[in-house]
Amino acid sequence: MPPAARKSTAPLRLVWGEDDFAVKQHARQIYTEWCEAAGGLDHEAIDASAANSGEALRALARLNEALQTLPFFGSEKVIWFQNCNFFGDERTASAAAVTEGLGRLAQELKTFRWDGVRLLISAGKVDKRRLFYKTVEGVGEAEEHRGLSLDDKDWAEQAESYVRRELVAKEKRIEEEAVGQMVAAVGPNLRQLSAEAEKLALFAGDRQTITAADVAALVSRSKHARAFALGEALGDRDLPRALRALDEDLWEIRLKVDKNKSHIGLLYGLISKVRTLLLLKELIRLGHLKSTTPYGRIKSVLESVPAGLLPADKRYNPAAMHPFVVSKALVQTEHYSTAELVQAMDTLLTGNQRLVSSSLDDDLVLQQALLQIIGQPRSRRHPVR
Repeated sequence: MPPAARKSTAPLRLVWGEDDFAVKQHARQIYTEWCEAAGGLDHEAIDASAANSGEALRALARLNEALQTLPFFGSEKVIWFQNCNFFGDERTASAAAVTEGLGRLAQELKTFRWDGVRLLISAGKVDKRRLFYKTVEGVGEAEEHRGLSLDDKDWAEQAESYVRRELVAKEKRIEEEAVGQMVAAVGPNLRQLSAEAEKLALFAGDRQTITAADVAALVSRSKHARAFALGEALGDRDLPRALRALDEDLWEIRLKVDKNKSHIGLLYGLISKVRTLLLLKELIRLGHLKSTTPYGRIKSVLESVPAGLLPADKRYNPAAMHPFVVSKALVQTEHYSTAELVQAMDTLLTGNQRLVSSSLDDDLVLQQALLQIIGQPRSRRHPVR
């Protein structure tokens, strides 16, 4: 993700990585700062996106021409070689002519006199083994933007910090629970987080603080969040919503909208949800947590829980989950007794066996499981004790 802005005197900078949005955003920030510091009108942006080796060679020729052309008014010159897509292992990059062209550029950069000239390069994939990358590291600086992933242990913290920076730039602040709610809804997608921050800032108007109610009203739930809609409805013990969510998931399976979604995958998602509720229920019984534990304290409280009480697998470990997800699950533990959750696991195990070995309709198996776990509508149930 984009690092905090930092000053650099290097005349050559390469900003690259798989996070296309972060690369473009940070490169534009650098280019704007360089142009403002240099003054004048001799700055140049060259589109280096190439569909074939011929286009790549033409882009390199334009860059060489820009480097050799002195500033018209004798001031400093800034060049941005942007959107480059032939520094990695792409087909275009492997063409012999392009490899030779990059080799010549590397030699040029080694001996180039940087007086009054700055070169910024932004790119996607970059092969660190190649001479060109090593030359950039030797002459200037290279910054990699990997992007955020659910596999990153601290992705949620990084995403929250990013949202806060975006809103501070817009002279807004966001409540602690609201930023957690926003990140949980969007997931590790900086482009969407930026768009949602912009939307919230406009919605807040003259108000300085963005609340959880603002986030609930405006922020769009991403595919990441919608994937958990069924489990959340089960946790809330809301049968109509659970059946609607299941119907939407089954529709996607039938139409193959999401090739990774399957009946057995939906069942495993429900098992994961019930397992989390059971674990939190036990931590509450042991006195480590309360269903009313404040959102801001959840992370520190979970970090103080003896390691032996938490699963080693981070997929099931509350300490590895986003605090907002845990805070919602803590409230949801009040909707079930421990015995009901144990029975729910048994129901899901039976459902797993039926999906694998019986001739029953797979849709019906999942529907029956939800009916057995959630039971009668909330208004007709006695409070859980």
